[in-house]
Formats: sequence, C-alpha cells, structure tokens
Amino acid sequence: MLMRIKTLKLIMALALTSVGVKAQPFLLKSGAEAKPFLMNIYYGTGGKGAYVKYLGQQGIIPLRLKSRKTQGEAPAVQLTYVWDEVLDGKVTGTYQLSEQSNQVLAALYIRNKDQKRFKLEQVKNPEADAEKAGYLLHGALISFSNGMDDRLTFRYPDKLTKTARLPGFDSPDPQRKGTIADYNFDGYEDVAFSIPDAGMGVYRTFTIYLYNPVSKRFEQLAEPQDPRAKCTGFCDVTLDQKNKRFITACRGGASWWINVYQYQSRNRLVWLSSRRAAN
Repeated sequence: MLMRIKTLKLIMALALTSVGVKAQPFLLKSGAEAKPFLMNIYYGTGGKGAYVKYLGQQGIIPLRLKSRKTQGEAPAVQLTYVWDEVLDGKVTGTYQLSEQSNQVLAALYIRNKDQKRFKLEQVKNPEADAEKAGYLLHGALISFSNGMDDRLTFRYPDKLTKTARLPGFDSPDPQRKGTIADYNFDGYEDVAFSIPDAGMGVYRTFTIYLYNPVSKRFEQLAEPQDPRAKCTGFCDVTLDQKNKRFITACRGGASWWINVYQYQSRNRLVWLSSRRAAN
C-alpha cells in the first residue's frame, strides 16, 4: 500500500510539473508568411482543456486532444500534443506542439481544407500578462492567475459568469498551479488549483472545483472536517482511480501522514483511514 501511495504521489508530481501553466499561454507566430499571424495557445494537464485565441480577433477556438506523447525523464521530459481544431462541430485543422521545461521546441498548424502547413514558433510578448492562464472545459472558459492575483472566473456557454477567490500566498515566490483531473470519479473532468503550504512549503494545498453535469456548473468541493484525519484541508492530493479513493498527505512534526477518503452521496468525502508514512 505504501509503495502504491508513493507511486501515486510521484505521478501527481509529474503531472503538475508537466502542465507548465506558469509559462502559458504560449504566444506563437507563423513563419514564412506574407501576413504572419499571432496566437496564444492554452492547455492544462496532459493537453486537456485546450484552446487558441488569435491576436486581434474576438472569440476562441476549441481544441480537442487527439494524442499525447512523453519522451525522456524528469526534469528533461519532452511532451508532444496533437489537437483537432473544432469549429461548429467540424474538424477544420490540426495543431501539433512539442515542449520541454516550459519552452516550445516545435509547433505546427495543418489546415484541413487544403492541407497547408503553417510552421509556428514561440515568441515573447512584453505587453502580455504572462501570469494569466486558462482552460476550456465542458464549454466553460476558466481563467486564473499563476501569481498574486487570486481571482478565478468561470464563463459558461450560456453567458453566465461566476467569479471566486482562490487562497492567497504566504510565500515570496508564489506559484499557483492548475490541474485537470476527475477528482470525484464520475467520468467528468474537474479542475483544481494548488499553492505551497503556508509553512515550510514542503507540500501543496488544493482548492478543487467539481463539474456538475446536471447543472453544467463547477462547484467547490467541501473539505472534510473529521477530527481523526491527520491533515487539515486538501494537502498534496492524489487519486486512486482503481479503488476510487481520494488521498491527502501532509507533514506534521517529523512525520508524513497519509489520509484516505471515499465519496458518499452529493460529493461528500468520508474519512477511511490515517497513518504515518515511512520517511
């Protein structure tokens, strides 16, 4: 069991690292074109929640993840994504992007109607707010900041906009990370945001929003209040998809503690067990 938990923690750590949200959106420019164009490309964990926005144009273009490939080992992991460009339910093109250490190695757009290929390269935009990030998930546009701005915005397909506040930082080097995963095992992707803990920064605390397919809204997951748990709040969250277990881990004194939960009705987390992890 301990080995499985350690493996889960490693997987989640790699996932958070690979998101690269601090460098996003990537600003891309077309190559040898008479009229070059610029676009920002946004995506989250494993290439999910992706979309593009062309500079000078209104609206966004959804991207549907087609494939993801991982090469190498941490910290020099190279990730390659392929997305279908989807407009009005039709695939109108394909985007390909390879990145490593939050830098674009290669990018390409293939237009479906004539199979024309547009080579794209990463460029810097000193006027852009590099800390802004975003996902397009279940039709909702989710906007947040990786830095000190704590505003979180959900813009839904029916034009409703909801704004929330994420926990602030108690750290001189704030790094908010976003993660897309199915946190309640219902088959629908959810979104979470994590920051370093307010103490020594040895673990991360999470704020999780679950997608409700009935209301078509994101709803914040309530933290369990069981006194038997050794961690308060959502710390270093990992998921056991096979057994549908929600796991937290935190450091108390000289020990690491593992807490295991399961869901009951209405997305209520119920404590199952807590134990000391081997150092």
